[in-house]
Amino acid sequence: MAQQKVTFKIAETKALKVSKLHLFLAGNFNGWNPADTAWEMRADSPGHYHLSKAMPRGIYNFKITRGSWQTVECAADGKPIENRNFVVSKDTVITLSVSGWQDDFAVAEKVHTASARVHIVDEKFNIPQLGRQRRIWIYLPSGYLTSNKKYPVIYMHDGQNLFDAYTSGYGEWGIDEIMDKLPDAKQCIIVGIDHGGDNRITEYDPYGSKYGKGRGDDYVEFLVKTLKPYIDAHYHTIADARHTSISGSSMGGLISMYAILKYPNVFGKAGIFSPAFWIAPDIFLFAQQQHLSTKSGFYFVCGDAESATMVSDMKKMADIIHSKSISEENAPVVIVKGASHNEKQWNGDFPAFYVWLLKEW
Repeated sequence: MAQQKVTFKIAETKALKVSKLHLFLAGNFNGWNPADTAWEMRADSPGHYHLSKAMPRGIYNFKITRGSWQTVECAADGKPIENRNFVVSKDTVITLSVSGWQDDFAVAEKVHTASARVHIVDEKFNIPQLGRQRRIWIYLPSGYLTSNKKYPVIYMHDGQNLFDAYTSGYGEWGIDEIMDKLPDAKQCIIVGIDHGGDNRITEYDPYGSKYGKGRGDDYVEFLVKTLKPYIDAHYHTIADARHTSISGSSMGGLISMYAILKYPNVFGKAGIFSPAFWIAPDIFLFAQQQHLSTKSGFYFVCGDAESATMVSDMKKMADIIHSKSISEENAPVVIVKGASHNEKQWNGDFPAFYVWLLKEW
């Protein structure tokens, strides 16, 4: 793939008066590593830095750090800023300025935002397939406690980021606020499984990569053989595949895709948000080899400003699914113009996904 010369430059700004700070670029080009020495900028003089890299054409997102996410750049008033975005199509010079550093401001007090319908199933739910424990969340519809009505279920990954700003790392999806606005007849049970922190990438990867041996198979086995039977036994669920969905974003989108491919008789529908197919290219062959029901449903969605291959990878997977006589109605592809890779985007994507699910139920 053709490489273009990209030069990042920082001119003197108020936030950079100290000489020879160690400044790093962390983005989708280096796994968002905040202290990647390969992406450290060179100090020319106090407040002036540069870094030149050869990069493939594409769309990139990043932030400037001083070596950790606690020392990431921020707005002049201390508020977090959106990821920086740039497009590489030719040799490019990108001039940057920094308004402030997060550690120069008092840490904002976190508050719980989960609604009254969100409960904790267990803070340390046992995962025998992984030899680990994990917090499990559950959202119960408004009429759940006053009737014996049974509800569809969505299983979602990255539980820390679904309901509560207090536990989220980069903002929450706000799933509970979205559901709370719906009448009981249109609500469902939503189960959130916390990610494994440093084990997140390997637990959501069925194959393995430079980040370590993939444990995705074990994680999916946990969902199918341990967690779902427990939820079905203890809550009012409609347990069949038609009313059981799985959903997640990024690595969560990847493992959701793998789960429905491997267990189409357990998960009838999947929400594939901004899937990280790039880390597990073997999933395309796996998808081609699977026998799927034409009633299986796949909702593909991503932004067109996420990465160089996000849209093309997602369309490639959708084409494989459509080739199995699964209609575009049952496997829609949504590309959101200008959207990048974050919880704010997925909060905006979820309502349309849920409307699609309701039609399938």
